[in-house]
Amino acid sequence: MKFIKRIFSVLLLFVMMGSFSQCASTKQLEAEAPTEFGNVYFQKWVAGVEGGGSGINLVIPVASNTMDLDSVYFRNKSVKLELANTHPKTYIGRFKTALNQKKDMVLDHDTKEAFKATEKEATKTIPFELKDHECVVSYQEGHTTKYYKITGIIEKDMIPYPSAPPNKQ
Repeated sequence: MKFIKRIFSVLLLFVMMGSFSQCASTKQLEAEAPTEFGNVYFQKWVAGVEGGGSGINLVIPVASNTMDLDSVYFRNKSVKLELANTHPKTYIGRFKTALNQKKDMVLDHDTKEAFKATEKEATKTIPFELKDHECVVSYQEGHTTKYYKITGIIEKDMIPYPSAPPNKQ
């Protein structure tokens, strides 16, 4: 009987230790913004030619360039942020969408194998629960990565890119 109690105690101890270890691996959101953000917005786009691609550009203007934003989590995807060429205080996250992408054709006598070969890799789950008009930016402070949630993101009208450049006359 003592042996069973000892085994039960050890198992209970392992379960408790395992449940506390999960708390350390979750990503904590910062309550205070690392910098002042301007009007954050996103804009969908689609190419005018078949297979030209489509996506969403998430634009994050910042008040100062004293710190570098690293990545952004938005609509169950994450991408690295890049500085805009025209505005040095603006970051852009470029998300590809499935609409109007090039179709890869795989020929195989077994249709199931051909279908598996054309499937894209599954979307990775992000560590945050976000609504459609929210994102989380990551940034470095010292040697630690921190996260801040931005809410109230504005959606601008979609940009349909033409299939050919306009005639210059």
